[in-house]
Amino acid sequence: MTADAKTPINEAATTQSFEADVSRLLHLMVHSVYSDREIFVRELVSNAADACEKLRYEALAKPELIADGAPFAITVALDKDAKTLTVSDNGVGMTREDLTAGLGTIARSGTKAFLDKLAAEDAKSEAQALIGQFGIGFYSAFMVADEVVVETRRAGLGEAWRWSSDGKGSFTIAPLALALALDEAPARGTRVVLHLNAESQEFLDTWRVERIIREHSGAVAVPVDFVGKPGEEPKRVADGSAIWAKPKSDVKPEDYVEFYRGLAGQFDEPALTLHWRAEGRHEYTVLAFIPGSRPFDLFDPSRKGRNKLYVRRVLITEDADILPGWLRFVRLVVDSADLPLNVSRELIQKSEVFAAIRKGVTNRVVQELGKLAESEPEKFAKVWEHFGAVLKEGLYEDPERRDGLFKIARFATTSHPDGGRTLADYVAGLRENQTAIYYLTGDDGKRLAASPQLEGFRARGVEVLLLSDPVDAFWVSTAAGFDGKPFKSVSQGATDIKAIALVEGATAPAEASGDVATLIAFIKQSLENEVAEVRASDRLTDSVACLIAPDFGPDRQLEKMLAAHGRLSERAKPILEVNPTHPLTLSLAGRLKDGKDKPLIEDSAHLILDEARMLEGGQVEDPPAFAARLRRVLEKALG
Repeated sequence: MTADAKTPINEAATTQSFEADVSRLLHLMVHSVYSDREIFVRELVSNAADACEKLRYEALAKPELIADGAPFAITVALDKDAKTLTVSDNGVGMTREDLTAGLGTIARSGTKAFLDKLAAEDAKSEAQALIGQFGIGFYSAFMVADEVVVETRRAGLGEAWRWSSDGKGSFTIAPLALALALDEAPARGTRVVLHLNAESQEFLDTWRVERIIREHSGAVAVPVDFVGKPGEEPKRVADGSAIWAKPKSDVKPEDYVEFYRGLAGQFDEPALTLHWRAEGRHEYTVLAFIPGSRPFDLFDPSRKGRNKLYVRRVLITEDADILPGWLRFVRLVVDSADLPLNVSRELIQKSEVFAAIRKGVTNRVVQELGKLAESEPEKFAKVWEHFGAVLKEGLYEDPERRDGLFKIARFATTSHPDGGRTLADYVAGLRENQTAIYYLTGDDGKRLAASPQLEGFRARGVEVLLLSDPVDAFWVSTAAGFDGKPFKSVSQGATDIKAIALVEGATAPAEASGDVATLIAFIKQSLENEVAEVRASDRLTDSVACLIAPDFGPDRQLEKMLAAHGRLSERAKPILEVNPTHPLTLSLAGRLKDGKDKPLIEDSAHLILDEARMLEGGQVEDPPAFAARLRRVLEKALG
């Protein structure tokens, strides 16, 4: 059966529906508004190269898989009469099960997030941008084809299979059991035949397709041949020399960009490219990229890194554990001359040599980020905007590298709410008698900036870090400090800021009078089941009250997060701080002194507590009781 023939449906063929997410993605491809459709060539060539590299690795243990001695190669062929474009490889090939799992489902994490994001975009320009940020792999073929046929034979096996689909909801798999068909199936590897649709006949142009291969796939590690028409001699258009093995001076910037796009499955440009060769005790080459945009699956728990590990140009694994989780956004290739090839990939990653490589690569990436922060702060600001929340995970998970990460970390503060503030900047701006680096944690930056706990610090011109990423509550509670200054939460324990002078025009609360002290004692008695203590505050200037965590234990945000994940059996009762000079406080103190309206004062105490909860992003714990108290207070005020 010829490559351009439509797939026959016979008694041995089976038709299956695509997985739901695949159907959504295929619908997107078939009706694509993405203008850069030529990326399908790169995607298919990249898949073919991966198949060759997988077989190269398997042949280490089973050399009979490549006993024919045929060198690994990829061929892109055109047939203008049949209106087909074919991409062939002599790599590992696929079984029937591989076809179903690999072409009928999407294993890549983040796909659903991508599709949901795309569905939410109405403007075509936004849709184009989103498609360009996501690696659509094999399915990109349906942007240009009204049928895709895959013929494949797994290396070492006799049977061959044909997969076909028009991209409209289902696919068919049939065995190539007839003698003629079996003979024409690949000896090993895969042949992908695209029956180009009427709108995509431009991809039958010999010059254009050859240019696309040279521009987009010139850096793959497997040679690529091009056949412009049936019967023509193959023409080598990519030599298969690994880009990372070349001297940096021999690699053009556009070559790095194209290799990054194939490696990362993204279509932006890298924010930073790192290419170096380590020599000495261990020799290895690294080509690493910091993406220019945030991947959709950056915080997906099932997400795997895309870090390729080679040993002397043999691909060992595509998701090597080379970098720690807090650098999971980095895309890289490592090629080692020292790791053994005659052991399993699991044992390789447990070896001392691999541990040394892992340490060296991690240190170098952090160092290069530091250099970028110093030399190109605007470019680094974009990197931090995309990946700062992930890098801060390292402050908690990797104490050994905490000092290096502190140097590049950027923060929003009360004086710099838009971020970009370094800890060195903060320390340089300490007020006289200020002995700590103050911070406030939460889950919303705007709410943090309006927190009542900050009032006394603003009155004294004390800058406070506003930490709104989930990991902040963890690292700041374990870090000893920076430049000799400890970290201290403004929502926990006493403030210790009385020694810091007020800024011009600011006032601080006076000591609580006897009447206010009596009121505070009454509020404490009224709320004894809900708070650990009620005390006069020296941190409030405008608000009537706020909640504070006890001196020992987690601060309010960390306690909230631990409780939400079942890590705390019981939350500690908070401390309620009351502004002793607030008009409401003074009015309630006067009523209590006169012996009037004790029920009203008790209702007010509960309402003040609920207000303090809501100001820090919490909820009223007893809504019916809250509503009843509010109604009684309003009736009293308006009666």
